[in-house]
Amino acid sequence: MSGGVGGARAEITFKNDLSSAFRVTGATFVLDGAVQYNKTDESENSALAAQKEIPVFSGSIPPGDHTLQIVLRLRGHGYGVFSYLRGYKFQVPSSHTFTITEGKTLKLDVVAWEKGDVTTALEQRPSIRYVENLLAGVTSEASAPGVAPAKAATGGSISVGAGAK
Repeated sequence: MSGGVGGARAEITFKNDLSSAFRVTGATFVLDGAVQYNKTDESENSALAAQKEIPVFSGSIPPGDHTLQIVLRLRGHGYGVFSYLRGYKFQVPSSHTFTITEGKTLKLDVVAWEKGDVTTALEQRPSIRYVENLLAGVTSEASAPGVAPAKAATGGSISVGAGAK
């Protein structure tokens, strides 16, 4: 993917805006059929869960249409009377299609967040949204905004486990 022909560039970053009720235990990012990032860490003090921002892809990309597919794996996290949350496992699949033109850099932020409010069921909260910024130029230092951010959100699914180690 990084050896693309043509003068376009993509910078894709994952941002974790989830509350402490969720721990990221795995993340897979596939750009145009090629795995760009795939990590799993289900340990209690997971380095993956501690990262608030992960660079997924930064490089040349052919101009045209592209698809980013994501599977984010989460575990509920709680203590005391909320320790039952550790038995909850979530899988949040998502996909986003974007178009990049010759001579431009696309900065794409993939943001894990919680939709709803305190009345929203826990299993309906994890979601992914996309924020696109199209910049003039093809270097990572490009700074002239060309397009207003675009956002999209998708939901996920839940499976409940025993919570025991």
